[in-house]
Amino acid sequence: GELPIRGHVLEGVVVSAKMDKTIVVERDYLSYVPKFKRYERRHSRIPSHKPPCIDVKEGDHVIIAESRPISKTVGFVVVEKTEEK
Repeated sequence: GELPIRGHVLEGVVVSAKMDKTIVVERDYLSYVPKFKRYERRHSRIPSHKPPCIDVKEGDHVIIAESRPISKTVGFVVVEKTEEK
């Protein structure tokens, strides 16, 4: 695509590809809880723009990057599809 990117570059898994030109990417990460001196698992779901030149489906690993606001909720764009680890 031709969208300029800036800021954060993140990696995640596609959990929903039902919308037109938009997918939902879920990221898993660990968050430290000082009271219990342990980590807890958390996740975030990020709506991202899917350009027509990239073909992704649910379960694919993708790299997304921050871009200008595309809609009310979409501020990231899919940069590339990566191989599963």
